[in-house]
Order: sequence, then structure tokens, then C-alpha cells
Amino acid sequence: MSSVKNTESSKSTESLIWALLHTVPDPDIPVISIVDLGIVRNVEWKNEIAIITITPSYSGCPAMSVFVDDIRQVLNGAGFQSEIKTVLSPAWTTEWISQSGLDKMKAHGIAPPEDESGMDSIFAMQKPVTCPRCNSKQTKMLNRFGSTPCKALWYCNECSQPFEYFKCH
Repeated sequence: MSSVKNTESSKSTESLIWALLHTVPDPDIPVISIVDLGIVRNVEWKNEIAIITITPSYSGCPAMSVFVDDIRQVLNGAGFQSEIKTVLSPAWTTEWISQSGLDKMKAHGIAPPEDESGMDSIFAMQKPVTCPRCNSKQTKMLNRFGSTPCKALWYCNECSQPFEYFKCH
């Protein structure tokens, strides 16, 4: 009976930890959480320690140390000891971004990732990206890199506004 109670208590604690992680913003796109971004892979509650498994959005992501520091700060503030594990395989993909995260990106003026199938070649023509402001496809890429390496700078010919596009990985 105590094993069932411990399992229920562990699941309840893990749910609380997930809720806390939902409050940790992505440092590059603060309107979405690191959970919405999909970098939090797993949460375990073991021997009174919160074990958080994360995957970087890409190898060498400069925000990884910020993710780790912010996770520790939020969990420590709630009274939890934590261990943060980084796993690289399978590699993170934009498919891991939650629908809520995609919606929040668009509302913030960042075009969320779109299907780039058939874009395997670095020299392939870039498909138009949907403007997050007016939903036009009359757009063009200005620069492969925006404010961060995971975003590109685009321009909408319809509403005459620049915007960033979160690139697919």
C-alpha cells in the first residue's frame, strides 16, 4: 500500500515540477516557456531530487547555460534540489514545439516554423513564409539570421513589415 502512496506522491510532485518549468521563459522568445519550446524532455522525482532532462535546440546553443540556471533558480525557489541532464539524441526538432508555443510565437510577431519538406539542399530556393501579422505569403527573406541563429529575418510585401521566422530544425 505504501508503494502506491509513494507513486501517487511522486506523480503529484512531478506534476508540480512540470508546472514550475512552464513558468521558465525561453531567453530568446520570452513569451514561450522552455516546456512550450520542447527542450524539457523528462521530469523525474527520485530520492528527493528533481531530475530534469533537457535537449538543446541545436548543438552549441548559447542559451543552454541560461536554461540550466533558470531551471535551478525556479526549482530552488520552490524548495527543490535539482539535477539537470542534457541529452543530445534524438536531436531536438521544431516539431517538439507545442501548439501553444507556436500560437504564442505568432501572436508575438515571430513566424513559427513551417513545413520545409523538399528543402534538404542548402542551395534550395526558400519557400515564402507566412507573415505573422497579416498572414500574407508575399514575403521574402532578408537575411538567414535574425536576432538569434535559430531565427531568420523576413519582410512582408503586403503589410510592409519586417518579421523574424523561427527556422525549422
